[in-house]
Amino acid sequence: MHCRAYFLLERDFQELKENNFKGITAFPVSEDLMEWGANIEGLQNTFWHGLFFQLTIHFTSQYNFVPPVVKFITIPFHPNVDQNTGRVCIDFLDDPEKWNTNYTLSSILLALQVMLSNPVLENPVNLEAARMLIKDESLYKQIVLRLFSQPIQWRENSLEFPKDPHKLTRSIKAVSFNDYYKTWSGIATSKATEYYRSSCKMRK
Repeated sequence: MHCRAYFLLERDFQELKENNFKGITAFPVSEDLMEWGANIEGLQNTFWHGLFFQLTIHFTSQYNFVPPVVKFITIPFHPNVDQNTGRVCIDFLDDPEKWNTNYTLSSILLALQVMLSNPVLENPVNLEAARMLIKDESLYKQIVLRLFSQPIQWRENSLEFPKDPHKLTRSIKAVSFNDYYKTWSGIATSKATEYYRSSCKMRK
């Protein structure tokens, strides 16, 4: 017998398909609908447009009383995304008290799509991304575009997820900070690069 969360997610899936939001796709990868795959493209009229990011969404039988766990498989260089795990760190997903039972799969994905180009800088989890964005937004934009300029084509029936959803964590595509730094060094002015090196020495 299916739990309450199953029927809510069936409803959410139907809502998502009916609205056909641009740049957003999602589908269940487990029979009980607790594990999902999703794909988000950045919003139009932002430099994130044309960049595609894969995610996993893990619901529990307590949905929609508690938020799901959302992680990026393609991890963006972003203040609100953990660069090691891909976990999204924004208030309504992190704090159950800020979660609203009116939220649906669609509203979660739409919020994440908006988050890409509208980061919350008050309490970032990726400090390097936040620091760079605050100091030099143009440089931050160049690095994001350089790192993620190859779109990921993902159609609903073209990607097979492992039967064990927990194994997805092993396939997370993370870009190491060394890669960020190499990209940064290649496009930044010598002054910006020297600033970074000095700040690293100060932190040590």
